[in-house]
Amino acid sequence: MRNKARHTAGVDHPYLDAPQPLAFAHRGGAAEGDENTAEAFERAVTLGYRYVETDVHATADGVPVVIHDPALDRVAGRTGRIADLTWTDLATVRVGGAAAVPRLDDVLDAWPDIRFNIDVKSDQVVEPTVQAVRRAKAEDRVLLASFSDRRLARVRVLAGPRVATSLGLGEVARLRIASMTGIPLPVPASAVAAQIPVRHGRITVLNPRFLAYLHRRGLAVHVWTIDDPEQMNTLLDMGVDGIMTDRIEVLRDVFAARGLRLR
Repeated sequence: MRNKARHTAGVDHPYLDAPQPLAFAHRGGAAEGDENTAEAFERAVTLGYRYVETDVHATADGVPVVIHDPALDRVAGRTGRIADLTWTDLATVRVGGAAAVPRLDDVLDAWPDIRFNIDVKSDQVVEPTVQAVRRAKAEDRVLLASFSDRRLARVRVLAGPRVATSLGLGEVARLRIASMTGIPLPVPASAVAAQIPVRHGRITVLNPRFLAYLHRRGLAVHVWTIDDPEQMNTLLDMGVDGIMTDRIEVLRDVFAARGLRLR
């Protein structure tokens, strides 16, 4: 299966300095049973992944921690909202003997060569996340994302144009509408990627016309969360710039069959 020639959207930013398309381990590879843990990240890195998607919330004392949900119930089997717990309390939570929720700064320090795609999940964690990125000197190897346009706007003000961002839901929706008329809407200076699903409810988000429009706006296009190998191949044939998956071994095999590298 022949790969389409890659375009050059966003490649001038250090975050996107690897050969595209990119393979993202979504939450470190959630299909394996654990997610957003040191063990999950290490598993993805050992498998060959250079790009890892993750999420952050803030503890009651302002520590940014890596977890998707606002509460512990699903991932740790116990009650407790992250925002109501101090880091000292949260550090005692174990699953299978290992820490259930790591600190963001520990994750950034542990894998200095890995690119982290960080979904900023709450208003409270915006400033702590930016501070953690700066302390780790990780400005060139993170991308900060959020569904919220308002939250992303604050991220961009605090982080400055050096730190890569993706687009919020409203920003994507406006560009999707503009793509139907060809109107060249501007994008924020730090935005290097549109990270989108194929569909949102009954609405088809990604089609060839929108993909071409985003590329003309200088944006890489990363699609989430894709676990089916046939769909992975279809999207790669279409020309997307990255795929996020929970099934990291499946995406690895699809890349290998196409002669693509994970890093």
